[in-house]
Amino acid sequence: MKKYTFVFFLILFCNLLVFSAETAKPKEGEGINRFLLNHGRNPKEHFDAFVELNKTKLGKNNTLLKGVSYTLPPITASTKGTTATSANVVSNKNNTYTEPLFGKDYSRYTINSNKLKGATFYLVSGHGGPDCGAIGYSNGTAIHEKEYAYDIMLRLARSLMMEGATVHIIIQDKNDGIRDAKYLKNNNRETCRGKEIPRNQKKRLQQRCDEINALSRKSTDKYQRAVFIHLDSRSKNEKLDVFFYYNRDSASGKNMAKTMQTTFKERYNTLRPGRGFNGTVSPRDLYVIKNTNPVSLFAELGNIQNSNDQERFLKNTNRQLLAEWMCNGLIADYANSKK
Repeated sequence: MKKYTFVFFLILFCNLLVFSAETAKPKEGEGINRFLLNHGRNPKEHFDAFVELNKTKLGKNNTLLKGVSYTLPPITASTKGTTATSANVVSNKNNTYTEPLFGKDYSRYTINSNKLKGATFYLVSGHGGPDCGAIGYSNGTAIHEKEYAYDIMLRLARSLMMEGATVHIIIQDKNDGIRDAKYLKNNNRETCRGKEIPRNQKKRLQQRCDEINALSRKSTDKYQRAVFIHLDSRSKNEKLDVFFYYNRDSASGKNMAKTMQTTFKERYNTLRPGRGFNGTVSPRDLYVIKNTNPVSLFAELGNIQNSNDQERFLKNTNRQLLAEWMCNGLIADYANSKK
């Protein structure tokens, strides 16, 4: 009799666990790690448990499916309040990770160092959705600012994550990923972390600021930086080096911009001695850098109308270098912040 009573209560206990388990549906573009973070779980501690609980509901390579309710692992005292290595990843046990937003050719990456462990970045490519930004022409082909800014932003995100940073990709296109083509096709699929991007400019800018600020309030990292990536548009004859804006009221923002400028100058001196670097640093009262709580940097990567500057964007290898040099600059700024 005692044996049957024990079995009865064991079944009842298991059923109670099932019925009391917390469930949630993912937002568009969320990977498992971000989904866990947004629901107060630490991906390092809860990833395997989540996969085991939901193994029959997951898509290929453990992707989350839209509209599906997933069971969240319980939060224990030992894991509550901890932070993840990165914000947007599906991981395995070999220190190799997968971020679907990077596209199939670049989705897998390996964390190579902890240089940026404890640093959180919010990355925003300019414009998006209904706003294509500036338009230039190369050999009769239209080139759209938002497509190239987005590609470089993804490359920067990947580079930062490979150095151990937490990265939040604010503007997202679940289909594009990192692309190596010379001419990137324009579309209006971009969202602000799954939310439709408004046509109204002020609403559009406020949306991305609100998203960054909401994420920032949840982070426990002392070092948090927002980076906005754009291409400028001027006279066809005006050749520009990469230049940076910061909030005039932010000493840390000015330091970050100057560190980035120094990094680019050093890279050019190494790779192309004698070329020189004329990229500038200056304060600007831009809406996004005034209305985001984290220290912000606004990067203009060149003149989309100038044929020489266009080579900086049209060649995928140059887009990669831009991302890597910006990553180097942020690594240096993070190191400086600890002094």
